[in-house]
Amino acid sequence: MFNFVQGHKKIERNVTLLAALALVTVAIGGIVEIAPLFWIQSTVEKVDGVRPYTPLELAGRNIYIREGCYGCHSQMIRPFRDETERYGHYSLAAESMYDHPFQWGSERTGPDLARVGNRYSDEWHVQHLKDPRAVVPESIMPPYAFLAERALKAEDMAAHLKALRAEGVPYTADDIAKAVQDVRTQGYGDGDTADLARRYPGAQSRDFDGNRDRLTEMDAVVAYLQSLGTQVDFAKAAAREKAE
Repeated sequence: MFNFVQGHKKIERNVTLLAALALVTVAIGGIVEIAPLFWIQSTVEKVDGVRPYTPLELAGRNIYIREGCYGCHSQMIRPFRDETERYGHYSLAAESMYDHPFQWGSERTGPDLARVGNRYSDEWHVQHLKDPRAVVPESIMPPYAFLAERALKAEDMAAHLKALRAEGVPYTADDIAKAVQDVRTQGYGDGDTADLARRYPGAQSRDFDGNRDRLTEMDAVVAYLQSLGTQVDFAKAAAREKAE
C-alpha cells in the first residue's frame, strides 16, 4: 500500500518534481474553469433595455475614469438588504456588459453610483461637481469646477466607437458615422433627437450643464451620471416574473 506521508515528503524535497506536479494541477484546474467558456455564446445573460453608451455618455465616462472618480465611487450594489434599501436593486452583470473597463469595485469613500441616474437634477450634479460641500456639507470630494470651463473634445468618438465594436459592443456603421454629430445632438438637445433615441433607447437629450453657448466636459459627465442605472426597468421585470 502506498505510503502517502512518505510520498508527500519525497515530493516536498524534490523541487523539480514539486514544480512539475504543481504545473499539472494548475493546468487541469485551468482547463476545467476556462474550456467551457469556448462552447457557450456568452457568460452574461442579456437583460431587456441594456444598450451601449451614446457617444456623449461615453465621453463623460472617459472623463470620469480620467479623473479617478472610480477610486471613491463603486458601481456595484450587492444583494444585501442594507445596500438595496439605500441604493436600489442589486447590480446585474448585464448592466456592465458594454463597459470597457467595468466600474465594479469595493472602495466607497463616496456612495455607490450604480443607480444615480435621474435621482438628482442636472443642476444638482453641476453644483455638486463644482463645489461638493455646497450640497453635501460633510463631503470630502475635491471640486471639479474646471469641467464647466473645458470645451469637450469629441472629434475622436467615431474611432472610439469603432474600437469598442471590435471588442464586441454592438455599435452599427450608422452609429459610428454619426458619432460626432450625436455628441452635439444630445448635448445641445436639438437636431435629430428622434433618430438618436431610436438608436439609443432612453437617451436623454438636453443642455446638461446650463450653458448653451458651448459643449463642455461638464455636459458629458452629467450626461453619463444621468444614464447610470436607468436602462433596466426593474419594476416591469419584477411584475413579469410575478405573472409567470
